[in-house]
Amino acid sequence: MQNKDACTSIMVGKKASLDGANYIARNEDRVKAIEPKRFLVKPAVKGRHETYVSPYNKVTVALPEEGMRYTSTPTLDQTAGPNEEDGINEANVAASFTESVYANDRVLAYDPYVKNGLAEDSLCTLVLPYIHSAREGVEYTGKLIAELGSAEGNGMQFADADDIWYMEVVTGHQWVAVRIPDDCYAVTPNQVAIEDIDFDDPDNYMWADGIQEFVEEHQLNPDHDRWDFRHIFGTSTQKDRHYNTPRTWFAQRYLSPNASLGQRPEDSEMPFIRKVEFKIANEDIQYVLKSHFNETPYDPIGDAPERKTYRAISLSRTAQSHILQVRNLNKYKTSIHWIELGVPAFNPYVPFFANADDTDESYRNVPEKMNLESAFWLNEALAEVVESHYQEFMEKDEDYQKELNEWARRKIAQVDKEAASLEGQALTDYLTGQNHEIATHYNERTKALFFELLTEGCELSKMSFKMDPNL
Repeated sequence: MQNKDACTSIMVGKKASLDGANYIARNEDRVKAIEPKRFLVKPAVKGRHETYVSPYNKVTVALPEEGMRYTSTPTLDQTAGPNEEDGINEANVAASFTESVYANDRVLAYDPYVKNGLAEDSLCTLVLPYIHSAREGVEYTGKLIAELGSAEGNGMQFADADDIWYMEVVTGHQWVAVRIPDDCYAVTPNQVAIEDIDFDDPDNYMWADGIQEFVEEHQLNPDHDRWDFRHIFGTSTQKDRHYNTPRTWFAQRYLSPNASLGQRPEDSEMPFIRKVEFKIANEDIQYVLKSHFNETPYDPIGDAPERKTYRAISLSRTAQSHILQVRNLNKYKTSIHWIELGVPAFNPYVPFFANADDTDESYRNVPEKMNLESAFWLNEALAEVVESHYQEFMEKDEDYQKELNEWARRKIAQVDKEAASLEGQALTDYLTGQNHEIATHYNERTKALFFELLTEGCELSKMSFKMDPNL
């Protein structure tokens, strides 16, 4: 099996974040430049008697009779499976599933992938509706892997208001997971990231049954005095140093400016988890996910000879990006699913309250061909226009994104105040209505900028010549 996603993930603990929320976030990067995505609320189910069969690889699973409501971002084309990717369920548990990771040939020799095992197209569908905590997310996924095997390597983030867990499934049946400390953040870019495992600390580490015996039996540990998951199961190749590690380097360069001094883009031993030097805001997470090695010689939009040396974080092939802000329900009543469609560098993150019954029509319905009434297509179109005249349009685009971030903070504060006195279905109805208002505001503002830039672009054609004013 070949992974289709090539993503960048960020996790920020509640004592490391500016607002005290737990954050998990990821750019979903795909092979094709155009991979239409929808944003849906999947309803809760009861009394169901169904079997799930993946259109992608035919993995077959008897579904539980009951499942919770959850948000998700499925692909428009369902022939390769639902690919729901990420979401927040009604138990206030968030998950982001498909950070593709790759194991080395030594470990795969003894535990190869299972062709009809659990693959990324099915993960969100088969896990998120059924888990009530971040830790249960790891446990539930681990049981599925034990039963079905894994068709590929995947990194998965789980968060509730108390904890963040990161899980890496690297071979057909072997996996580990680590709890991200509350005062830390972590970044991972398509390679095995988890380092030392403390098997005497099950409160902060989890692992597949028999993984220690598997490693010992097949003599797979290259270290003398440590059990480093990355060293045992991961890779360290030329591709890693040009495709993966530079993304960690740039993210830590921004989020840990002092601790990361001396790190280079091709360093293979950058730490996975770092203690924060300053509290991280939602906007900081956005900055990293939007970045393309800004202000370095490696920016592909620049003109330096090194501009194509490394794979950037924000790509034209990002199908969607999300930031899942898991808040304390006793204080805020709902968490927030931030969605970015288009190219993260050029498009805003839109906040949607997770305790909702449906999503706006502009996010729910995505035509196969470009249509500016669709949020996906509208954002793709804006990104294309901005990049086509980057130097001329980027300042206005950045101002537009900043303006919308300011508006979003004010809107969220207003909604939180109004929601404080509501409960049950009245609360859900109110938040659903607010989501529609938010979508409308962002769509109208995006259209306004899009048409403004299109008009300005008419003056920027290369097919021009200094004219005689009398002609």
